[in-house]
Amino acid sequence: MQKMGLNDVREAYLKFFESKEHLRLESFSLVPKNDKSLLLINAGMAPLKPYFTGLQTPPRKRITTCQKCVRTGDIENVGKTSRHATFFEMLGNFSFGDYFKNEVIPWAWEFITEVLNLPKDKLYVTIYLDDDEAYEIWTSKTDVNPKHIFRLGKEDNFWEHGVGPCGPCSEIHFYKDSGEIISAEDFKEKSDLDRAVEFWNLVFTQFDKDEDGNYNRLDFPNIDTGMGLERMATIMQGVDTIFEVDTISTILHEVSKLSGVKYGDDSKKDVSLRIITDHVRSVTFMISDGILPSNEGRGYVLRRLLRRAARHGRILGIKGSFLNKIVDTVIKCSGKAYPELEEKYEYIKKVILLEEERFGETIDLGMDILYSYIDELEKNAEKTLSGEKAFKLYDTYGFPLELTQEILEEKLMKVDIEGFNEEMNRQRERARAAREESTYMGTDVKVLDTISSDIETKFSGYDKLELSSKVKVIIKDDKFINSINEGDRGIIVTEETPFYAEMGGQVGDRGIIFNDNFEAVVEDCKKNIGGKTVHFIEVTKGTLNIEEIVTLKVDKVRREKISKNHSATHMLHAALRLVLGDHVHQSGSFVDEDKLRFDFTHFASVTPEEIKRVEEIVNSKVMELYSVNTDEMSLDEARETGAMALFDEKYGEKVRVVKMSDFSVELCGGTHIENVGKIGIFKIVSENGIAAGIRRIEAVTGEKALEYMERKSEILKDISEIIKCSEKDIINKLNQINVELKDKDKEISQLKLKLATGSEDDILKNVKEIKSIKVATAVLKNVDSNSLRNLGDKIKDKIGSGLVVLGSKEGDKVQFLAMATKDVVAKGIHCGNIIKEIAKIAGGGGGGRPDMAQAGGKLPEKLNEAINEVQNIVEKLVK
Repeated sequence: MQKMGLNDVREAYLKFFESKEHLRLESFSLVPKNDKSLLLINAGMAPLKPYFTGLQTPPRKRITTCQKCVRTGDIENVGKTSRHATFFEMLGNFSFGDYFKNEVIPWAWEFITEVLNLPKDKLYVTIYLDDDEAYEIWTSKTDVNPKHIFRLGKEDNFWEHGVGPCGPCSEIHFYKDSGEIISAEDFKEKSDLDRAVEFWNLVFTQFDKDEDGNYNRLDFPNIDTGMGLERMATIMQGVDTIFEVDTISTILHEVSKLSGVKYGDDSKKDVSLRIITDHVRSVTFMISDGILPSNEGRGYVLRRLLRRAARHGRILGIKGSFLNKIVDTVIKCSGKAYPELEEKYEYIKKVILLEEERFGETIDLGMDILYSYIDELEKNAEKTLSGEKAFKLYDTYGFPLELTQEILEEKLMKVDIEGFNEEMNRQRERARAAREESTYMGTDVKVLDTISSDIETKFSGYDKLELSSKVKVIIKDDKFINSINEGDRGIIVTEETPFYAEMGGQVGDRGIIFNDNFEAVVEDCKKNIGGKTVHFIEVTKGTLNIEEIVTLKVDKVRREKISKNHSATHMLHAALRLVLGDHVHQSGSFVDEDKLRFDFTHFASVTPEEIKRVEEIVNSKVMELYSVNTDEMSLDEARETGAMALFDEKYGEKVRVVKMSDFSVELCGGTHIENVGKIGIFKIVSENGIAAGIRRIEAVTGEKALEYMERKSEILKDISEIIKCSEKDIINKLNQINVELKDKDKEISQLKLKLATGSEDDILKNVKEIKSIKVATAVLKNVDSNSLRNLGDKIKDKIGSGLVVLGSKEGDKVQFLAMATKDVVAKGIHCGNIIKEIAKIAGGGGGGRPDMAQAGGKLPEKLNEAINEVQNIVEKLVK
């Protein structure tokens, strides 16, 4: 058996199945499409579900892929075992109603024995207990040793997922030890010990399980196989763990070098090295697919993995940010197979660096909160931190549970783990509910998504806005029907349409559909899961029957406005890259007849100067009157032209390349104007951040841009009338008004201070002594926080030693201040605790240091009650 690198195994597999007439598809994005049951793609077949269920027509009946996957269900085992990982690659070959067991079993044997040259005496096969057909093929069409075939039960060799497609499977295993495995019981024991390693699962999808539990045979059975690339690489390289595989060990050695920790010297530190190695692979691929750190969904998964890796870097003694440095090695190992990694190299590094820095701040904040919890436990003579508080630290502040446990152990305390797990389970239930109950497809399948794959809907709307076609489907109230009448709302599907269906950020067309006996308004146009164009209509006249011919007419004026905005979006993208840099990539867009919205990767606010420069570039290009040319070509040809693509999109064998001279070249299926001059004027109306590393620009063109500028002109005119000056003098007049207001504010402040100072003698006359501590309290009116602080300082200085607590009513709000001298703090006085208690009475909150604290309240009628409570609080604090 010849050793093969991980990248070589991948290429050998894909090439082998290409030789068997399979179409090689690039890996789908880790972000699932039309599947609410998954946060992330976690299996090779997951993105292909619509092909298996018939909701979409596959580009070919035979497909092979290497799919990137992320699973976090066993995250606690990552680094502790030889095979658990959050990121992995899954090789697969798939048949959609084409070949079946007769072909796939001999091919599998051919690949592993003739291409990989695995020794036959080390190979074992398992089949489903009752699958005589598979046994017959294994024994007659391959030379596997029949003694190496074991029949196992449903738990081991039958694949099903609720209702829907399912079937028996056959697994292929590699036995690491010498000698032979004699019985099925012996085999299972060796598998549990990781000595017999399953590396390829051939799933024979031949049944459709209904809700009554019946297994109905499929007319066209499917093949779905999965081979874990990393696991296969361990066999080909003769190593025991995935962390010893060539590409992964290269990353691990880089972590080892950065930390100064040699792998193999310390088992505990080895766990940290493996966790960092695995997690940095995951986050690199997730970020390349557009996922960003956040507090929910897949962004939360990314944040958790990244922070867990950063935490283990601290355990190893690594100072500061380091994960972004390891990205270089990850991309070097995988960049050829996944070119998007190299394309987004700088962006990936920047996102990781920002999140690491943020985590450093989080750790410090979490420490402060945890120590306040510890103070509370010590005060109450308790030894166990509640699961609720530990989970809040973990979930809200990203503070690792193991760090909480470690710090508590130093204080001879512990966490209520059971309570923590209960909180974790509640969160999982909330997440599961948010993803909704699902079918095999991952969402509740609507009738419009079950339209037969035999029905084709051709889009001819690039060059036609009106045409006649036959009605093939009518849907009303989520049911297929044969006719639809005046006043009804429903959906119709025709053989051909000029209506653009919502896609790629561009909204769907509107218009009318009619014939001599019928008329309907098209309110929207979308695509179903199968990619068929569906028209959402309201019938305004007559009746429409299935198979009738209708005329479909797009609202030309609206389409023209949408097309202007779409072409302007491409020009905006190009201008942003010129002004801000090549790291700018589209992260989302929305285009309708009124405006365009463009989301893009960037790590700082776009300055007014940069906004102005972007506008100047777009408008200057508009005035050059470029023609907008659209060509159809293969994806490889498109890439050779330098056309930009969205990496989380799957493109067909033919793509449309939209070119505006050499200024902008992009892959795009949307509609565009013939000449950029039609845009007229381009104006940016807003720019803001919507997520870490993601900015959003909204802009208008043509008539809307003119309307926007006219509104601005009207506003300037109104301002000049209000402040009584000409438009050109507005700035000078506003500056003058601003100076006058500041002077008046200063004067008011001084008056308030005098007012407060006038109360000074009264406050000093009413100082009380509580447990040998002087306590000065007062209720004031219309004293702001600054004046309150100044007055507090004066009172504190005059009493020399003691506590000052003041409250002031301003309108419908309350301000509180507490100050204490150092000697009384030493006796137990804590201003932060005092202010927190009294603010609560007045419907507010706040806190602060032992010697000074401030707070606010919303209930001025409770002010006197709050200040009167100070005496009781002091008596409790001072022992």
